[in-house]
Amino acid sequence: MPEIPDLLTMLKAGVHFGHQLSKRHPKMKPYILMAKNGFHIINLEETQVKLAQALEFVTKVVANGGTILFLGTKKQAQRIIVAAAQECGMPYINERWLGGTITNFSAIAKLIKKYNDLKDKKAKGEFKKYTKKEQLEFDREIEKLEKNVGGIAKITKVPDAIFIIDIKKEKTAINEAMRKNIPTVALCDTNADPNKINYPIPANDDAIKSISLMTKLVTEAVNEGLKKREIKKP
Repeated sequence: MPEIPDLLTMLKAGVHFGHQLSKRHPKMKPYILMAKNGFHIINLEETQVKLAQALEFVTKVVANGGTILFLGTKKQAQRIIVAAAQECGMPYINERWLGGTITNFSAIAKLIKKYNDLKDKKAKGEFKKYTKKEQLEFDREIEKLEKNVGGIAKITKVPDAIFIIDIKKEKTAINEAMRKNIPTVALCDTNADPNKINYPIPANDDAIKSISLMTKLVTEAVNEGLKKREIKKP
């Protein structure tokens, strides 16, 4: 399992900064240390405990051949999510969660097939026989599909678990995951309901440094799982 950061490392990354007192979700009470200057402060010792559980779960899922979908569509998370997912070869969504990605995967699979087919045809130069206007339309279609399904273009089934940055922003994804019993790992800020998540990690989900630190650890857990998967191979 990746090494759990010490308290100082997490403090430097701003993991402890919660939201204003008025925004506190009552279910986050066990993970709040105190209030300071009108904001809640997350108990980083609790973060360490929950983080260890989450990372252990991620490694186990991947070691058993599973896929973790990285999800973060808020501006601060978009680039971090893409880089992290690509580093460990996992699918990602960083633009927009398409309704039905889990609950109606067959429809999403059709979009993925269309995207892959168009990209393949373009790579083979099959669009050259069309007019410039038609070629431009194909390019626009590819660009649109890239935003919607580019990060999940290689998946053939629903993911085995989802790692989420902001559970308030990604509530549609969480509702779909709950309906289909897909486990979730997520950063839970003081304004969120951790009970909706299987493996909540109490942490600031707004600061880039906090998002980066937590996402990096999940990536390391995935890579560890991939190594264990290789060892298991006959």
